[in-house]
Amino acid sequence: MSFSNLLIADADGIRTITINRPDQLNALNSATIGELDQALNHAQADKAVRVLIITGSGPKAFVAGADIKEFAHFSVEEGKMLSAEGHKQLFDHVEHFEKPVIAAVNGFALGGGLELAMSCHFRVASDNARMGLPETSLGVIPGYGGTQRLARLVGKGKAMEMIFTAGMIKADEALQWGLVNHVVPQAELLTKCNELAAAIMKNSPTALASAIRAVNAGYEPGANGMQREIEEFGKCFGTPDFIEGTGAFLEKRKPVFGK
Repeated sequence: MSFSNLLIADADGIRTITINRPDQLNALNSATIGELDQALNHAQADKAVRVLIITGSGPKAFVAGADIKEFAHFSVEEGKMLSAEGHKQLFDHVEHFEKPVIAAVNGFALGGGLELAMSCHFRVASDNARMGLPETSLGVIPGYGGTQRLARLVGKGKAMEMIFTAGMIKADEALQWGLVNHVVPQAELLTKCNELAAAIMKNSPTALASAIRAVNAGYEPGANGMQREIEEFGKCFGTPDFIEGTGAFLEKRKPVFGK
């Protein structure tokens, strides 16, 4: 499947999706959001894909925000629809994706770009990365989950500070606050992400999907995270991966999942 704004590369179970609009610093327009939705659906259906890495093209930006010229003239109702559709097509889609998704933050991750990175299951940043939510400087607030996911990751006070000042933080500060898991030199970014993906792929795909659902439930309004954990834990007992994993442990051999 070919895309106008994305590059897709597969290697040993890892699919790397690169947002490819370098002249616009990979800004998210409606066409790119739609393509990412399609790319996620494709990756979900492809059993050969075990882990996703999402990154941006070029040395400057992961995603430097949304494409402001697309919505500068919107009405109140159009603004609500923009946010709601974005959540459905991309940001919630990524967060609830049943295969692990790593954000390789290779430069500026601002506004919708940081919101995309935060919707991934975890983040690895290059040492030149800069992150922020500058929306209040435009007379608006983050509308793709930024007010919620940032507070969950860095705490309410730091999230308020970042949103209120519309400022950027450097990669080392993002690491300090738990916004990213690792910081590496830019030349080593995808290598580090691939190493993490390889470690993930040693484990059960069905258990990983259950873990994603259970962890996410703890952050869903009205959901009981502990109860979801109990349910997902129990469901694992009915899977071939459980039989293989426990059998391999008892037989003192490495498991081979997905048989």
